[in-house]
Amino acid sequence: MLVSRSGHKVDFKVDEKKLKRLLELKIELGDDFPKFGIFILCYNASLLIESTLSRIDPKLKSIIEEVFIFDDNSPDGTFEVIKSLTSNSPWAEKINIFKNSTNLRYGGNQKVGYRYAIERGLDYSIMLHGDGQYAPEYIVDLILPAVEDKYDVVFASRMMVGNSALRGGMPLYKYVGNKVLTTFENFILGTRLTEFHSGYRMYSSKFLKKIPFHENTDDFHFDTEIIIQARHLGVPIKEVPIQAFYGDEDCNVNGFLYAFDVCKAVLFYRFHQLHFIRKPNYIVDRRYIHQRKKNRFSSHQIILNQIQQRDKRVLYVGKDEDLLVGDLVERGMKVTLLLDDTLQQENYKAVSIRKLDMESESLGLGREKYDVIILSDVLAKVPNPTLLIEKCSNLINGEEGQMIASVPNIAIWAYRLSLLFGRFNYASAGPLDRRNLRHFTRFSLIRLFKTLGIKVVKIEPTTLPLEVYFQSSGRSRLIKLLEGAYYLLCRSYSQLFAYQFVSVVKLKSTLLEAK
Repeated sequence: MLVSRSGHKVDFKVDEKKLKRLLELKIELGDDFPKFGIFILCYNASLLIESTLSRIDPKLKSIIEEVFIFDDNSPDGTFEVIKSLTSNSPWAEKINIFKNSTNLRYGGNQKVGYRYAIERGLDYSIMLHGDGQYAPEYIVDLILPAVEDKYDVVFASRMMVGNSALRGGMPLYKYVGNKVLTTFENFILGTRLTEFHSGYRMYSSKFLKKIPFHENTDDFHFDTEIIIQARHLGVPIKEVPIQAFYGDEDCNVNGFLYAFDVCKAVLFYRFHQLHFIRKPNYIVDRRYIHQRKKNRFSSHQIILNQIQQRDKRVLYVGKDEDLLVGDLVERGMKVTLLLDDTLQQENYKAVSIRKLDMESESLGLGREKYDVIILSDVLAKVPNPTLLIEKCSNLINGEEGQMIASVPNIAIWAYRLSLLFGRFNYASAGPLDRRNLRHFTRFSLIRLFKTLGIKVVKIEPTTLPLEVYFQSSGRSRLIKLLEGAYYLLCRSYSQLFAYQFVSVVKLKSTLLEAK
Protein backbone atom coordinates (compact mmCIF):
# COMPACT_ATOMS: atom_id res chain seq x y z
CA MET A 1 0.00 0.00 0.00
CA LEU A 2 1.42 3.39 -1.06
CA VAL A 3 0.38 6.83 0.14
CA SER A 4 0.32 9.61 -2.47
CA ARG A 5 1.22 13.26 -1.89
CA SER A 6 -2.47 14.03 -1.59
CA GLY A 7 -2.78 11.52 1.26
CA HIS A 8 -4.74 8.94 -0.73
CA LYS A 9 -3.82 5.28 -0.29
CA VAL A 10 -3.06 3.55 -3.58
CA ASP A 11 -2.82 -0.23 -3.80
CA PHE A 12 -1.25 -1.46 -7.05
CA LYS A 13 -1.79 -5.07 -8.05
CA VAL A 14 -1.02 -7.06 -11.18
CA ASP A 15 -4.18 -8.10 -13.04
CA GLU A 16 -3.94 -11.87 -12.55
CA LYS A 17 -6.41 -12.65 -15.35
CA LYS A 18 -4.38 -10.67 -17.86
CA LEU A 19 -1.17 -12.25 -16.62
CA LYS A 20 -2.68 -15.72 -16.97
CA ARG A 21 -3.84 -14.89 -20.51
CA LEU A 22 -0.37 -13.62 -21.38
CA LEU A 23 1.31 -16.77 -20.10
CA GLU A 24 -1.14 -18.87 -22.13
CA LEU A 25 -0.28 -16.89 -25.26
CA LYS A 26 3.40 -17.44 -24.54
CA ILE A 27 2.82 -21.19 -24.71
CA GLU A 28 0.48 -21.00 -27.74
CA LEU A 29 2.79 -18.85 -29.86
CA GLY A 30 6.04 -20.52 -28.86
CA ASP A 31 8.92 -19.09 -30.89
CA ASP A 32 6.56 -16.55 -32.50
CA PHE A 33 5.98 -14.81 -29.18
CA PRO A 34 7.53 -11.32 -29.35
CA LYS A 35 10.66 -10.41 -27.41
CA PHE A 36 9.84 -7.75 -24.83
CA GLY A 37 12.34 -5.55 -23.03
CA ILE A 38 11.78 -3.21 -20.07
CA PHE A 39 13.66 0.03 -20.60
CA ILE A 40 14.15 1.91 -17.33
CA LEU A 41 15.21 5.55 -17.53
CA CYS A 42 16.92 6.91 -14.44
CA TYR A 43 18.03 10.32 -13.28
CA ASN A 44 18.63 11.02 -9.59
CA ALA A 45 16.52 7.98 -8.64
CA SER A 46 18.86 6.49 -6.03
CA LEU A 47 16.20 6.61 -3.28
CA LEU A 48 13.39 5.17 -5.42
CA ILE A 49 14.90 2.70 -7.86
CA GLU A 50 14.91 -0.18 -5.36
CA SER A 51 11.14 0.07 -4.92
CA THR A 52 10.61 0.27 -8.69
CA LEU A 53 12.69 -2.84 -9.41
CA SER A 54 11.13 -4.83 -6.57
CA ARG A 55 7.64 -4.24 -8.01
CA ILE A 56 8.35 -5.86 -11.40
CA ASP A 57 6.51 -9.16 -10.99
CA PRO A 58 8.89 -12.19 -11.17
CA LYS A 59 6.07 -14.10 -12.90
CA LEU A 60 6.91 -12.04 -15.99
CA LYS A 61 10.41 -13.54 -16.27
CA SER A 62 9.31 -15.92 -19.03
CA ILE A 63 7.75 -12.97 -20.90
CA ILE A 64 10.53 -10.37 -20.56
CA GLU A 65 13.72 -10.94 -22.52
CA GLU A 66 15.77 -8.22 -20.82
CA VAL A 67 15.61 -5.33 -18.37
CA PHE A 68 17.99 -2.60 -19.53
CA ILE A 69 18.59 0.41 -17.34
CA PHE A 70 20.12 3.67 -18.56
CA ASP A 71 21.27 6.08 -15.89
CA ASP A 72 21.63 9.56 -17.36
CA ASN A 73 24.83 10.43 -15.48
CA SER A 74 23.00 11.06 -12.20
CA PRO A 75 25.03 13.01 -9.65
CA ASP A 76 23.32 11.25 -6.72
CA GLY A 77 24.98 7.85 -7.28
CA THR A 78 21.97 6.15 -8.92
CA PHE A 79 24.22 3.92 -11.04
CA GLU A 80 26.13 2.61 -8.01
CA VAL A 81 22.89 1.95 -6.10
CA ILE A 82 21.48 -0.06 -9.01
CA LYS A 83 24.65 -2.15 -9.22
CA SER A 84 24.42 -2.98 -5.53
CA LEU A 85 20.78 -4.02 -5.89
CA THR A 86 20.99 -6.33 -8.87
CA SER A 87 22.94 -9.13 -7.22
CA ASN A 88 19.99 -9.99 -4.95
CA SER A 89 17.25 -9.23 -7.48
CA PRO A 90 15.16 -12.09 -8.95
CA TRP A 91 15.83 -10.36 -12.28
CA ALA A 92 19.62 -10.36 -11.83
CA GLU A 93 20.39 -12.53 -14.86
CA LYS A 94 18.23 -10.36 -17.13
CA ILE A 95 19.35 -6.90 -15.98
CA ASN A 96 21.89 -4.84 -17.91
CA ILE A 97 22.94 -1.46 -16.49
CA PHE A 98 24.45 1.47 -18.39
CA LYS A 99 25.57 4.94 -17.39
CA ASN A 100 25.76 7.75 -19.93
CA SER A 101 29.14 9.49 -19.89
CA THR A 102 27.33 12.86 -20.02
CA ASN A 103 23.78 13.93 -19.23
CA LEU A 104 21.82 13.36 -22.46
CA ARG A 105 18.54 14.65 -21.00
CA TYR A 106 15.17 12.92 -21.19
CA GLY A 107 14.89 12.61 -24.98
CA GLY A 108 18.58 11.88 -25.51
CA ASN A 109 18.47 9.05 -22.96
CA GLN A 110 15.53 7.50 -24.79
CA LYS A 111 17.38 7.63 -28.10
CA VAL A 112 20.27 5.64 -26.65
CA GLY A 113 17.89 3.10 -25.13
CA TYR A 114 15.87 2.54 -28.30
CA ARG A 115 18.99 2.11 -30.41
CA TYR A 116 20.17 -0.47 -27.89
CA ALA A 117 16.82 -2.33 -28.04
CA ILE A 118 16.92 -2.46 -31.85
CA GLU A 119 20.53 -3.70 -31.86
CA ARG A 120 19.62 -6.40 -29.31
CA GLY A 121 16.84 -7.68 -31.56
CA LEU A 122 14.03 -6.91 -29.13
CA ASP A 123 10.57 -6.64 -30.67
CA TYR A 124 9.16 -4.21 -28.08
CA SER A 125 10.52 -1.74 -25.53
CA ILE A 126 8.44 -0.84 -22.46
CA MET A 127 9.60 2.52 -21.09
CA LEU A 128 9.46 2.69 -17.30
CA HIS A 129 10.65 5.56 -15.09
CA GLY A 130 13.05 4.63 -12.33
CA ASP A 131 11.42 6.96 -9.81
CA GLY A 132 8.26 4.83 -9.48
CA GLN A 133 5.82 7.46 -10.77
CA TYR A 134 4.42 4.82 -13.12
CA ALA A 135 3.47 1.51 -11.54
CA PRO A 136 5.38 -1.55 -12.85
CA GLU A 137 2.29 -3.60 -12.01
CA TYR A 138 0.72 -2.33 -15.26
CA ILE A 139 3.39 -3.85 -17.52
CA VAL A 140 1.00 -6.72 -18.28
CA ASP A 141 -1.67 -4.23 -19.41
CA LEU A 142 0.72 -2.72 -21.96
CA ILE A 143 2.00 -6.04 -23.31
CA LEU A 144 -1.34 -7.76 -23.88
CA PRO A 145 -2.64 -5.47 -26.71
CA ALA A 146 0.63 -5.97 -28.58
CA VAL A 147 0.38 -9.75 -28.43
CA GLU A 148 -3.37 -10.09 -28.97
CA ASP A 149 -4.02 -7.24 -31.42
CA LYS A 150 -0.52 -6.55 -32.86
CA TYR A 151 -0.38 -2.90 -31.75
CA ASP A 152 2.98 -1.25 -32.38
CA VAL A 153 2.37 1.64 -29.95
CA VAL A 154 0.68 1.30 -26.55
CA PHE A 155 0.34 4.10 -23.98
CA ALA A 156 -0.65 3.94 -20.33
CA SER A 157 -3.06 6.82 -19.74
CA ARG A 158 -3.71 8.42 -16.35
CA MET A 159 -6.68 10.36 -17.77
CA MET A 160 -8.95 7.59 -19.06
CA VAL A 161 -10.83 7.02 -15.81
CA GLY A 162 -12.42 10.07 -14.19
CA ASN A 163 -10.23 11.93 -11.74
CA SER A 164 -8.08 8.93 -10.81
CA ALA A 165 -4.98 11.02 -11.56
CA LEU A 166 -5.95 13.46 -8.80
CA ARG A 167 -6.54 10.57 -6.40
CA GLY A 168 -3.04 9.38 -7.24
CA GLY A 169 -1.61 12.67 -6.08
CA MET A 170 -1.26 14.55 -9.36
CA PRO A 171 -1.19 18.27 -8.48
CA LEU A 172 -4.27 20.13 -9.67
CA TYR A 173 -2.27 22.52 -11.85
CA LYS A 174 -0.66 19.56 -13.61
CA TYR A 175 -4.01 17.85 -14.08
CA VAL A 176 -5.58 20.96 -15.62
CA GLY A 177 -2.47 21.64 -17.72
CA ASN A 178 -2.47 18.06 -18.99
CA LYS A 179 -6.12 18.30 -19.99
CA VAL A 180 -5.72 21.67 -21.72
CA LEU A 181 -2.59 20.68 -23.61
CA THR A 182 -4.04 17.32 -24.68
CA THR A 183 -7.20 19.04 -25.97
CA PHE A 184 -5.11 21.53 -27.94
CA GLU A 185 -2.86 18.81 -29.39
CA ASN A 186 -5.82 16.62 -30.35
CA PHE A 187 -7.44 19.58 -32.11
CA ILE A 188 -4.33 20.53 -34.08
CA LEU A 189 -3.35 16.95 -34.99
CA GLY A 190 -6.84 15.51 -35.50
CA THR A 191 -6.24 12.78 -32.90
CA ARG A 192 -8.37 11.52 -29.99
CA LEU A 193 -5.91 10.57 -27.27
CA THR A 194 -6.97 10.92 -23.65
CA GLU A 195 -3.42 11.88 -22.67
CA PHE A 196 -0.44 13.12 -24.67
CA HIS A 197 1.90 13.37 -21.70
CA SER A 198 2.21 9.91 -20.22
CA GLY A 199 5.79 8.72 -19.84
CA TYR A 200 4.68 5.09 -19.59
CA ARG A 201 4.80 3.74 -23.13
CA MET A 202 5.65 0.75 -25.28
CA TYR A 203 7.00 0.92 -28.84
CA SER A 204 7.74 -1.87 -31.27
CA SER A 205 11.16 -1.90 -32.86
CA LYS A 206 9.40 -2.18 -36.22
CA PHE A 207 7.79 1.20 -35.57
CA LEU A 208 10.98 2.77 -34.23
CA LYS A 209 12.87 1.70 -37.35
CA LYS A 210 10.36 3.57 -39.51
CA ILE A 211 10.75 6.94 -37.79
CA PRO A 212 13.83 9.17 -37.51
CA PHE A 213 13.53 9.37 -33.71
CA HIS A 214 17.22 10.31 -33.57
CA GLU A 215 16.18 13.66 -35.13
CA ASN A 216 13.76 14.39 -32.28
CA THR A 217 14.53 16.79 -29.46
CA ASP A 218 16.60 15.76 -26.44
CA ASP A 219 14.16 17.60 -24.16
CA PHE A 220 10.95 16.45 -22.53
CA HIS A 221 8.74 17.01 -25.59
CA PHE A 222 10.54 14.08 -27.26
CA ASP A 223 7.42 12.06 -26.35
CA THR A 224 5.15 14.52 -28.18
CA GLU A 225 7.28 14.34 -31.32
CA ILE A 226 7.01 10.54 -31.35
CA ILE A 227 3.22 10.85 -31.17
CA ILE A 228 3.35 13.20 -34.15
CA GLN A 229 5.51 10.72 -36.06
CA ALA A 230 3.04 7.91 -35.32
CA ARG A 231 0.17 10.11 -36.47
CA HIS A 232 2.09 11.06 -39.62
CA LEU A 233 2.60 7.39 -40.48
CA GLY A 234 -0.99 6.47 -39.64
CA VAL A 235 0.14 4.07 -36.89
CA PRO A 236 -2.72 3.55 -34.39
CA ILE A 237 -2.00 4.21 -30.71
CA LYS A 238 -3.66 1.95 -28.15
CA GLU A 239 -4.32 3.49 -24.74
CA VAL A 240 -4.81 1.48 -21.55
CA PRO A 241 -6.01 3.03 -18.26
CA ILE A 242 -3.70 3.19 -15.25
CA GLN A 243 -3.75 4.68 -11.77
CA ALA A 244 -1.21 7.47 -11.37
CA PHE A 245 0.98 7.82 -8.30
CA TYR A 246 2.85 10.90 -7.11
CA GLY A 247 5.03 10.23 -4.10
CA ASP A 248 8.47 11.50 -3.11
CA GLU A 249 9.95 11.74 -6.61
CA ASP A 250 11.36 15.07 -7.78
CA CYS A 251 10.00 16.78 -10.88
CA ASN A 252 12.68 18.01 -13.27
CA VAL A 253 10.28 19.55 -15.77
CA ASN A 254 9.76 23.29 -16.21
CA GLY A 255 6.00 23.28 -16.80
CA PHE A 256 5.74 26.55 -18.74
CA LEU A 257 8.68 25.73 -21.00
CA TYR A 258 7.33 22.22 -21.57
CA ALA A 259 3.88 23.57 -22.51
CA PHE A 260 5.47 26.02 -24.93
CA ASP A 261 7.60 23.25 -26.49
CA VAL A 262 4.74 20.80 -27.06
CA CYS A 263 2.53 23.51 -28.57
CA LYS A 264 5.39 24.55 -30.82
CA ALA A 265 5.98 20.92 -31.85
CA VAL A 266 2.41 20.30 -33.06
CA LEU A 267 2.19 23.67 -34.82
CA PHE A 268 5.55 23.13 -36.50
CA TYR A 269 4.29 19.79 -37.75
CA ARG A 270 1.41 21.52 -39.52
CA PHE A 271 3.77 24.16 -40.91
CA HIS A 272 5.98 21.29 -42.09
CA GLN A 273 3.05 19.74 -43.96
CA LEU A 274 2.39 23.08 -45.67
CA HIS A 275 6.10 23.39 -46.54
CA PHE A 276 6.49 26.63 -44.59
CA ILE A 277 9.32 24.86 -42.77
CA ARG A 278 10.90 21.45 -43.12
CA LYS A 279 11.56 19.36 -40.03
CA PRO A 280 13.80 16.31 -40.62
CA ASN A 281 12.09 14.27 -37.89
CA TYR A 282 8.78 14.46 -39.81
CA ILE A 283 10.22 13.41 -43.17
CA VAL A 284 9.24 9.75 -43.26
CA ASP A 285 8.14 7.34 -45.97
CA ARG A 286 4.35 7.67 -46.13
CA ARG A 287 3.72 5.88 -49.44
CA TYR A 288 1.93 2.96 -47.91
CA ILE A 289 -0.75 5.16 -46.31
CA HIS A 290 -1.73 7.18 -49.38
CA GLN A 291 -5.49 7.27 -49.38
CA ARG A 292 -8.34 7.78 -51.78
CA LYS A 293 -9.56 11.34 -51.22
CA LYS A 294 -13.33 11.56 -50.95
CA ASN A 295 -14.00 15.28 -50.92
CA ARG A 296 -15.70 16.54 -54.06
CA PHE A 297 -12.95 19.05 -54.84
CA SER A 298 -10.10 16.50 -54.79
CA SER A 299 -8.34 15.25 -57.92
CA HIS A 300 -9.71 11.74 -57.33
CA GLN A 301 -13.33 12.87 -57.26
CA ILE A 302 -12.94 15.33 -60.13
CA ILE A 303 -11.47 12.58 -62.32
CA LEU A 304 -14.31 10.18 -61.45
CA ASN A 305 -16.90 12.86 -62.21
CA GLN A 306 -15.51 13.18 -65.75
CA ILE A 307 -16.00 9.50 -66.51
CA GLN A 308 -19.41 8.49 -67.83
CA GLN A 309 -21.12 5.10 -67.58
CA ARG A 310 -20.73 4.63 -71.32
CA ASP A 311 -16.96 4.64 -70.91
CA LYS A 312 -16.16 0.94 -70.68
CA ARG A 313 -12.44 0.71 -71.42
CA VAL A 314 -10.09 2.70 -69.19
CA LEU A 315 -6.30 2.98 -69.27
CA TYR A 316 -4.90 4.12 -65.93
CA VAL A 317 -1.28 5.31 -66.13
CA GLY A 318 0.63 5.95 -62.90
CA LYS A 319 3.98 5.42 -61.25
CA ASP A 320 2.74 3.53 -58.20
CA GLU A 321 -0.54 5.21 -57.38
CA ASP A 322 -3.73 3.37 -58.32
CA LEU A 323 -6.26 4.65 -55.81
CA LEU A 324 -9.13 4.98 -58.31
CA VAL A 325 -8.98 1.46 -59.69
CA GLY A 326 -11.45 0.02 -57.18
CA ASP A 327 -14.03 2.70 -58.01
CA LEU A 328 -13.63 2.10 -61.75
CA VAL A 329 -13.99 -1.67 -61.43
CA GLU A 330 -17.11 -1.22 -59.27
CA ARG A 331 -18.64 0.82 -62.12
CA GLY A 332 -18.21 -2.17 -64.40
CA MET A 333 -15.35 -0.78 -66.45
CA LYS A 334 -12.57 -2.81 -67.96
CA VAL A 335 -9.39 -1.31 -66.54
CA THR A 336 -5.82 -1.63 -67.76
CA LEU A 337 -3.12 -0.48 -65.38
CA LEU A 338 0.13 0.83 -66.76
CA LEU A 339 2.39 1.08 -63.72
CA ASP A 340 6.03 1.62 -63.01
CA ASP A 341 5.88 -1.17 -60.40
CA THR A 342 4.32 -4.43 -61.63
CA LEU A 343 5.05 -6.21 -58.33
CA GLN A 344 1.61 -5.12 -57.09
CA GLN A 345 -0.14 -7.45 -59.53
CA GLU A 346 -1.47 -9.82 -56.87
CA ASN A 347 -3.63 -6.99 -55.48
CA TYR A 348 -5.44 -6.35 -58.77
CA LYS A 349 -6.75 -9.62 -60.13
CA ALA A 350 -9.74 -7.87 -61.73
CA VAL A 351 -7.61 -5.70 -64.01
CA SER A 352 -4.94 -6.08 -66.66
CA ILE A 353 -1.50 -4.84 -65.60
CA ARG A 354 1.41 -3.78 -67.76
CA LYS A 355 4.73 -2.16 -67.06
CA LEU A 356 5.30 1.48 -67.96
CA ASP A 357 8.58 1.43 -69.83
CA MET A 358 9.80 4.84 -70.91
CA GLU A 359 12.84 3.25 -72.56
CA SER A 360 10.84 1.33 -75.17
CA GLU A 361 9.33 2.89 -78.29
CA SER A 362 5.79 1.85 -77.37
CA LEU A 363 6.23 2.70 -73.64
CA GLY A 364 4.43 -0.59 -72.96
CA LEU A 365 1.09 0.86 -74.10
CA GLY A 366 0.15 -1.75 -76.68
CA ARG A 367 -2.35 -1.07 -79.49
CA GLU A 368 -5.73 -1.28 -77.78
CA LYS A 369 -8.11 1.65 -77.93
CA TYR A 370 -9.60 3.21 -74.79
CA ASP A 371 -12.60 5.36 -73.99
CA VAL A 372 -10.69 7.12 -71.21
CA ILE A 373 -7.00 7.47 -70.52
CA ILE A 374 -6.09 8.70 -67.03
CA LEU A 375 -2.63 10.14 -66.43
CA SER A 376 -2.66 10.26 -62.64
CA ASP A 377 0.15 12.54 -61.39
CA VAL A 378 2.49 10.69 -63.74
CA LEU A 379 3.52 13.59 -66.00
CA ALA A 380 5.65 15.02 -63.21
CA LYS A 381 7.43 11.71 -62.69
CA VAL A 382 8.37 10.55 -66.21
CA PRO A 383 11.46 11.82 -68.07
CA ASN A 384 9.51 12.58 -71.26
CA PRO A 385 5.88 13.63 -70.62
CA THR A 386 5.50 14.91 -74.19
CA LEU A 387 6.17 11.43 -75.58
CA LEU A 388 3.74 9.84 -73.13
CA ILE A 389 0.93 12.23 -74.09
CA GLU A 390 1.59 11.78 -77.80
CA LYS A 391 1.49 7.99 -77.57
CA CYS A 392 -1.63 8.00 -75.40
CA SER A 393 -3.51 10.40 -77.69
CA ASN A 394 -3.25 7.83 -80.50
CA LEU A 395 -5.07 5.27 -78.34
CA ILE A 396 -8.20 7.34 -77.59
CA ASN A 397 -11.29 5.62 -78.99
CA GLY A 398 -13.66 7.74 -81.10
CA GLU A 399 -14.73 11.36 -80.84
CA GLU A 400 -16.17 10.98 -77.35
CA GLY A 401 -12.97 9.51 -75.96
CA GLN A 402 -11.01 11.65 -73.52
CA MET A 403 -7.68 11.97 -71.77
CA ILE A 404 -7.60 13.19 -68.17
CA ALA A 405 -4.32 14.30 -66.60
CA SER A 406 -3.64 15.51 -63.06
CA VAL A 407 -0.49 17.36 -62.03
CA PRO A 408 0.60 19.08 -58.77
CA ASN A 409 0.78 22.87 -58.72
CA ILE A 410 4.27 24.05 -57.83
CA ALA A 411 3.08 27.68 -57.72
CA ILE A 412 0.73 27.17 -54.76
CA TRP A 413 1.03 29.90 -52.12
CA ALA A 414 2.82 27.69 -49.58
CA TYR A 415 5.76 27.09 -51.92
CA ARG A 416 5.90 30.71 -52.93
CA LEU A 417 6.30 31.60 -49.27
CA SER A 418 8.94 28.92 -48.85
CA LEU A 419 10.92 30.36 -51.73
CA LEU A 420 10.55 33.82 -50.24
CA PHE A 421 12.47 32.53 -47.22
CA GLY A 422 14.98 30.67 -49.37
CA ARG A 423 13.56 27.15 -48.82
CA PHE A 424 12.80 24.49 -51.43
CA ASN A 425 12.63 21.13 -49.68
CA TYR A 426 11.46 17.88 -51.19
CA ALA A 427 9.13 15.51 -49.33
CA SER A 428 7.75 11.99 -49.58
CA ALA A 429 4.44 13.11 -51.14
CA GLY A 430 2.62 16.10 -52.63
CA PRO A 431 3.82 18.63 -55.21
CA LEU A 432 7.39 18.38 -53.86
CA ASP A 433 7.45 14.59 -53.94
CA ARG A 434 11.12 13.71 -54.24
CA ARG A 435 10.26 11.32 -57.09
CA ASN A 436 9.08 14.19 -59.30
CA LEU A 437 11.37 14.95 -62.23
CA ARG A 438 9.66 18.20 -63.21
CA HIS A 439 7.17 20.72 -61.82
CA PHE A 440 4.02 22.24 -63.29
CA THR A 441 1.95 25.39 -63.09
CA ARG A 442 -1.39 25.89 -64.78
CA PHE A 443 0.33 27.76 -67.58
CA SER A 444 3.04 25.15 -68.14
CA LEU A 445 0.47 22.31 -68.20
CA ILE A 446 -1.55 24.03 -70.93
CA ARG A 447 1.62 24.81 -72.84
CA LEU A 448 2.71 21.14 -72.68
CA PHE A 449 -0.44 20.07 -74.54
CA LYS A 450 -0.26 23.07 -76.87
CA THR A 451 3.18 22.02 -78.14
CA LEU A 452 1.48 18.86 -79.47
CA GLY A 453 -1.37 20.80 -81.03
CA ILE A 454 -3.72 19.62 -78.28
CA LYS A 455 -6.23 21.96 -76.73
CA VAL A 456 -7.26 21.48 -73.12
CA VAL A 457 -11.05 21.75 -73.07
CA LYS A 458 -11.35 21.88 -69.27
CA ILE A 459 -8.98 22.44 -66.38
CA GLU A 460 -10.12 22.11 -62.77
CA PRO A 461 -8.24 23.20 -59.62
CA THR A 462 -8.25 21.00 -56.53
CA THR A 463 -8.22 21.96 -52.85
CA LEU A 464 -5.61 21.17 -50.24
CA PRO A 465 -6.06 17.56 -49.01
CA LEU A 466 -7.41 18.65 -45.63
CA GLU A 467 -9.00 15.26 -45.00
CA VAL A 468 -5.51 13.73 -45.21
CA TYR A 469 -3.94 16.39 -42.99
CA PHE A 470 -6.61 15.90 -40.33
CA GLN A 471 -7.05 12.13 -40.80
CA SER A 472 -10.71 12.66 -41.66
CA SER A 473 -12.85 9.87 -43.07
CA GLY A 474 -14.35 12.33 -45.54
CA ARG A 475 -17.58 12.73 -43.52
CA SER A 476 -16.55 15.58 -41.21
CA ARG A 477 -18.81 18.61 -41.68
CA LEU A 478 -16.07 20.96 -40.50
CA ILE A 479 -13.56 19.59 -43.01
CA LYS A 480 -16.16 19.79 -45.77
CA LEU A 481 -16.86 23.41 -44.85
CA LEU A 482 -13.15 24.31 -44.88
CA GLU A 483 -12.65 22.52 -48.21
CA GLY A 484 -15.63 24.35 -49.71
CA ALA A 485 -14.28 27.70 -48.54
CA TYR A 486 -10.83 26.89 -49.88
CA TYR A 487 -12.30 25.81 -53.21
CA LEU A 488 -13.78 29.31 -53.60
CA LEU A 489 -10.23 30.66 -53.31
CA CYS A 490 -9.11 28.14 -55.94
CA ARG A 491 -11.81 29.28 -58.32
CA SER A 492 -10.93 32.95 -57.81
CA TYR A 493 -7.17 32.52 -58.29
CA SER A 494 -6.30 28.96 -59.19
CA GLN A 495 -2.63 29.66 -60.02
CA LEU A 496 -2.06 30.69 -56.39
CA PHE A 497 -4.36 28.42 -54.39
CA ALA A 498 -4.82 25.16 -56.34
CA TYR A 499 -3.10 22.10 -54.87
CA GLN A 500 -3.37 20.24 -58.21
CA PHE A 501 -4.80 20.79 -61.68
CA VAL A 502 -6.94 18.24 -63.49
CA SER A 503 -7.04 18.78 -67.26
CA VAL A 504 -9.46 17.16 -69.70
CA VAL A 505 -8.66 16.62 -73.39
CA LYS A 506 -11.18 15.36 -75.97
CA LEU A 507 -10.16 13.46 -79.11
CA LYS A 508 -11.61 16.15 -81.37
CA SER A 509 -9.05 18.56 -79.92
CA THR A 510 -6.04 16.38 -80.55
CA LEU A 511 -3.23 16.92 -83.02
CA LEU A 512 -4.66 14.29 -85.39
CA GLU A 513 -7.81 16.30 -86.04
CA ALA A 514 -6.02 19.64 -85.99
CA LYS A 515 -4.02 18.46 -88.97
